Amino acid sequence: MQFTGKGSLIAGALAAIGASVCCVGPLVLLALGIGGSWVGSLTAMEPYRPIFIGLTLLFLGLTFRKLYLVPQVCTPGTPCADPRTIRRQRLVFWLVAAGLAGLLAVPWLAPLFY
Repeated sequence: MQFTGKGSLIAGALAAIGASVCCVGPLVLLALGIGGSWVGSLTAMEPYRPIFIGLTLLFLGLTFRKLYLVPQVCTPGTPCADPRTIRRQRLVFWLVAAGLAGLLAVPWLAPLFY
């Protein structure tokens, strides 16, 4: 199975959202003023968090490998032959990676807001 840079980046983002849903959901609801005892049941995904973290890191690693380690073969005149394209792809990768790191850090930062 071969992942493209874009596909593995999207998969990594979805995995990070899955990893942080146990803590982001209640935090967002509390920030909106919605509360109640049922908010505590939103932590049902907590046991699966390590799996989602692992998937996030795997897909980010695959994207990093595609962007930095595997030489890109392009024919002249195609968009991938333009150095600005790879520069933009790398910039998007680092922006998404920073956002995903923030999502993964939510469970440790959430107690600061409760």
